Amino acid sequence: MLEEVESWLARRSWSAADRPLDRLLAAKARDPRRGSVSVVLPALNEEATVGEIVTAIRRDLMEKVRLVDELVVIDSGSTDATAKVAREAGARVVHRDDILPRIPAVPGKGEVLWRSLLVTGGDIVCFVDADLKEFSADFVSGIVGPLLTDPDVRFVKAMYDRPLGDTAGQGGRVTELVARPLLNLHWPQLAGFVQPLGGEYAARRSLLEQLPFPVGYGVELGLLVDALHTVGLDALAQVDVGVRKHRHQDGQALGRMAAAIYRTAQLRLSRGHLVRPSLTQFERGEDGFVPRTHPVDTEERPPMREIEEYVSRRAA
Repeated sequence: MLEEVESWLARRSWSAADRPLDRLLAAKARDPRRGSVSVVLPALNEEATVGEIVTAIRRDLMEKVRLVDELVVIDSGSTDATAKVAREAGARVVHRDDILPRIPAVPGKGEVLWRSLLVTGGDIVCFVDADLKEFSADFVSGIVGPLLTDPDVRFVKAMYDRPLGDTAGQGGRVTELVARPLLNLHWPQLAGFVQPLGGEYAARRSLLEQLPFPVGYGVELGLLVDALHTVGLDALAQVDVGVRKHRHQDGQALGRMAAAIYRTAQLRLSRGHLVRPSLTQFERGEDGFVPRTHPVDTEERPPMREIEEYVSRRAA
């Protein structure tokens, strides 16, 4: 590990307990203009978990105390009761297709996160996956904390243990097999991030609006790499929030995720093009293995500050 990264780990890695709520509230009160917080949950068919997450954030961070200013669930086309459950729990629910209709939406998590900038107003934007189980509001207060208390911090990732079923520390398979090797080899300054692909992170809007957003699974790696190049390592941080439990995907879904992440990395390394941006996987059928070919996410949305509607909204 680079000496620079070892030094960064000592200075920019914390625990959620390092910043109690009273300290965060005091910091927010000192500079309310720069301390407004928006929490965004991207959701696709998450009726089983989204309500509990919304309830915890509203109860602990909006009603007991006023740390979070708005809580928005972006529904990216759910066919279950995700929107109803989230709304009844107290979130503002916005459908992906109703945001920036001039640009037709494409499937993908990054697409939803990008569009969320148009329907939120906080100076700090916090993203939280909607499939978390046994959710704690520490996930939000932990990663928002450094942004409220340290003006030099611009981007904060959550770090945590990721059990796989009953086995501790075996989650994050794409992280260990794809993302971590890529980062260590090509962006060694980012080797200190424990969960580079984690879906829980917060950033200053002023940074997010400068960055392109990969539309699919590559969004976390893309934002992390681009944030490094835009503001430098010392503006990035991570906070330990404990244990993250969520719904795990099957091996083939992980393969598609890995391909999208590799594509995101490759694009940033060369700004070139893959000869064949697709991935073939195999499923056993009645007559043997059947190939299934899936497109790899290659599209990216431009920095939000280049979108006319966003510029007009922020100027109003």
